[in-house]
Order: sequence, then C-alpha cells, then structure tokens
Amino acid sequence: MARFNNYILVCGGTGCRASHSEQIIEALRKALEEAGAADQTQVIRTGCFGFCEQGPIVKMIPDNTFYVSVKPEDAPEIVREHVVRGRKVERLLYTAPDTGEHVPDSKHMKFYKPQMRIALRNCGFIDPENIGEYIARDGYAALSKTLQMKPEEVIQQIIDSGLRGRGGGGFPTGLKWQITRNTPSERKYVVCNADEGDPGAFMDRSILEGDPHSIVEAMAINGYCTGASHGLVYIRAEYPLAIERLRKAIEQARQYGLLGDHILGSDFSFDIELRYGAGAFVCGEETALIHSMEGRRGEPTVKPPYPSESGYKGYPTNVNNVETYANIPPILLNGAAWFASIGTERSKGTKVFALAGKVNNVGLIEVPMGTTLREVIFEIGGGIKNGKKFKAVQTGGPSGGCLTEKHLDTPIDYDNLLQCGSMMGSGGMIVMDEDDCMVSVAKFYLEFTVDESCGKCTPCRIGNKRLLEILERITRGQGREEDLDELRNLSSVIRDSSLCALGQTAPNPVLSTMENFWDEYVAHVRDHTCPAHRCRDLMSYVIDPRICKGCSLCARMCPPGAISGIPKQPYAIDQSRCIKCGTCLEKCRFGAISIQ
Repeated sequence: MARFNNYILVCGGTGCRASHSEQIIEALRKALEEAGAADQTQVIRTGCFGFCEQGPIVKMIPDNTFYVSVKPEDAPEIVREHVVRGRKVERLLYTAPDTGEHVPDSKHMKFYKPQMRIALRNCGFIDPENIGEYIARDGYAALSKTLQMKPEEVIQQIIDSGLRGRGGGGFPTGLKWQITRNTPSERKYVVCNADEGDPGAFMDRSILEGDPHSIVEAMAINGYCTGASHGLVYIRAEYPLAIERLRKAIEQARQYGLLGDHILGSDFSFDIELRYGAGAFVCGEETALIHSMEGRRGEPTVKPPYPSESGYKGYPTNVNNVETYANIPPILLNGAAWFASIGTERSKGTKVFALAGKVNNVGLIEVPMGTTLREVIFEIGGGIKNGKKFKAVQTGGPSGGCLTEKHLDTPIDYDNLLQCGSMMGSGGMIVMDEDDCMVSVAKFYLEFTVDESCGKCTPCRIGNKRLLEILERITRGQGREEDLDELRNLSSVIRDSSLCALGQTAPNPVLSTMENFWDEYVAHVRDHTCPAHRCRDLMSYVIDPRICKGCSLCARMCPPGAISGIPKQPYAIDQSRCIKCGTCLEKCRFGAISIQ
C-alpha cells in the first residue's frame, strides 16, 4: 500500500458538489500526475467542512492550509505552488472581513474558533466511503467496548451523560432506550429518523454524507442495549448522496463483521436496512414515520402507547434522529462525565445548527449548549450581510419562533428558547435583516405547514388554513382590526388542540412575530403599509421628477411598459400597470426611483 506524505482534502458534500468539487478533485489528480507528485500526495474526498459560504473548500495536510472558493481551474496552481514549491496560494486563502488579512488555516478563523465539534467530529476530516479511515479515528471502538459491558451499564452511561434527543423534542435519550429495553417482546426495532424536512436545515444530511459509519455504529449499540436485532433508517429520497454513502457504509460494516450475525465474535446479531420517505414534513414525527415505513399514510397517532412500547409492526421501537446517534460513540469512549461537563444544567453537550439567511457566514456549525445567539450570529456568522441591521432570527424551523435583538444574549438551550417563545427544533437557524417583513415571514412559514399538514385532525387541517387566509388578507392591504384578535385566538386553539407537534407548533411564527413586531401588524392593518416594503400590494414604485434625467432606461427595461415620458423630461409610472418587479429601481443610474 502506498504511503503518502501529503494529503489534499476536498469537500465532497452536496453544496460543494453543486459548485464543481468533483471536477476539482479530477483536476487536482491530473495536475499531480503531470507534476510527478502523485506518489507523494493523495487527494481525498471528504464530507462537509461546514463553511458553506466559502465553498468549495480545499484543505492541505499536514500544514492545514485552508483554501476557499476554489474552482477546477485553480488546481494546477495549487499543485505547482503549494505541493511542488511549498508556497501558499495567497489569493485562495480566506480573507477576514474585519481585518482584511489572509487567514491561513481554520484554527484562526472566527467561524471555527468558538465551535466544538462532537457530532461533526469526522465531517471534513475523513473519506466517508472508506471504513478504514473511520476506524483509524476510533471508529467502532465504542461498539467493541459496548459488547463487553452489560446493556444496563451502557444505558446508564447515556442517562448520566444528559444527552437529549436532537430531533426537536429533547426527550432524554437514555430514558427512551431504557423504556424500550424494559418492554418485553419477542422482537424489537431500532430506527434512525433521517427525515429532515425543515426549510433551510441540512444538519442530518451533512452528517450522513460526511460520517455515515458513526450512525451505523450508534444504531448497533442501540440494538445491543434495547434488545433489537434489526435497524431501519428512514431517509428522504431527496438525499441521493447521503443514501449512497450510507448504503456503502452498511455494506462495508457487514464485510468487516460489524453488522450481521455474531458481531465481533459475540452473541449479538444486528443488521440495518434503508427505507425511503417521499419528503413529507409530518413524517419527522415518529408515529407518522413508522406508519410510512409500514406502507400506510404518514399520519401521527395519539400517544400513549409510545413507539418504545408499541411501534413498527406493533413491536417496541426506539426512534432517534441522526444527530442524536452521532453523539453516542464519543460519549461511550470519553465517558458520561465528559459529555455532561459541556453545556448547561439541563441541556448537555453541543448542538449542530444550519446557519442560513442574511448572515455573512452561512454554514453548518456545532457549538456547546449555552452559547448565546449573539455569539452564533455575530462571531461565528460574521454579522449581517451588506452592513444591514439585524432584525430577527428564526430558530426551530417552521415550528419555531422569531427572536429579536432583546434575545441575542440568551444562552441557547431547550428551556431558554421555549421561554423566549421559540424552540430548539432540529437545528435550523435563519437570520433576517431590516428588509424583511415579519408579517410575510409568518405567512411564509404558515404556507409551509398548511401544505405539509397530513389533514388528520381538524385544528391543524382547517385552523391553520384559516390563519393563512387572514395573513394573506393582511399582506394584501385588506386586513381588518378584528383580524389581529382572531389571529391570537385561533393560534391558541390550534396550539392546544392539534394532534401532533406539527399542528401544535404551527402558530409559533404568528404568535412570536405578533409579540415582537406588533407595530408591523398594526401598520399593515390600520395604515395599509408595509414598513419593510416587501408586501407588493402595499407598496408602489415612484419616480422623483426632481432627480429623473429623462434617460428613458427605466421605460425601456420595464416588462409591462408601465413607465412613460418624453426623453430628457421626468418619466412617470402608471401604478395600474406596474407589476412591482423592481426592474426600474435596479436599473436607474441616478437614484430617482424609490419605494413608497
């Protein structure tokens, strides 16, 4: 086997692949061959590095040089300068926005420095399709250790660690395992919930793409502890790369005797198969997920009984999500006390967030519980894009709430976010700036939950539809005073009477935006204006005759021909024909056009 002195790690996650990282890999290998350096340097395809805003990313080992926004045509220069001549390619280094200086490696980047990567420990470091690289980083050592312990001892370690479910509910993981183990049955199942459906969320996908063996190992440990011999991964069919890598990981684990009969020479037998979801958001709820795997409609059922008591095909079933499983091997290798020492009193460990929206550093991050929103948005996230003012951050996906500047110093954990009117959810975090209309934001999330409702219970099926109709009326400028009271009253009814968490939390964006941005709702209803100028029916484009030079560019570019005038004289917009597309505002060279 060839031994290499240098390695080039290239991000092979979905985001970077969409920006031609596969071509970068091919170009690097070709350049190494041409330079006669292929026997000394190996190119490795990894999972997501997390810094999605700066992708595709190329990392040089052993000096840890971190190149960003790399293109296939950059490959020859990287090989010629860095590999052959030992000089960094300065133009491809990350430039710190606050100092303007090049940052040579990730350890000195503000995006990475506050992070603590446990669930993401291997993402961006190993080839996810090579079981040998996973084993080299203590992979399957936790499974080996587990098989030498009593199941009750392992479960107690998970309980003592304080790990709570990372899928949104926050239920103590060890307690769930214990309930499943204590439920007598001739057959039991272990399920991995990989049905990630929140808008803007990509945490689970990135873990599966970058470190699939960690999920395979954790599911086997779960099976040993709960008495299950069969595992099921319920994964969205829209995740082809994650599916491909997870399937390879399962096959490799079988070849190495880490899945199948008599694992590592023990009496324990366990295997895993994949089940595909069609992208229904409600199937993230564990009972709906189980029904979908059984070939039935993905609808939730009233609990109890809980799946741990009666789940897949009526047998005890333990359901955990991807991020929860990713924490299991490190806990068992490093000890419960180690994990419990991280985070807050009631929320232990770290949390992975998909940081997106109007923030400079969009990406996948992992921080200790108790990190404040301010640290996440303004340090790791690098602040708001284009120097705009921060307005709100949506946590918890469509089921969460919009938090404001007064919440920025709130330590992030399950309980604090609930007290603020939001929730942890699975880890989506979308940042908004001064140009966002919060009434429209609430409408956007409600459109999603209305579309994703399974329709089983009346409060969710009809109540959320009525909520959406009120918001649509308000954003069209047809709102009534009584609509404001109706929004609150109906939201409370839906929250208190819906069958599952989808319906119960659907009104959260409405309630939180009304609580924190009441003036915007009042402006829409009473003044029929949108302060953020985002609602088309409540705004108009106008030309200031004092500034207009009569160049006619706006008239020539206007799609519906709503602008008319005489050259070298001020032009005017016919509001009855204007479609509010904004082309005139974008094209005007003199700043004569504004929104009112």
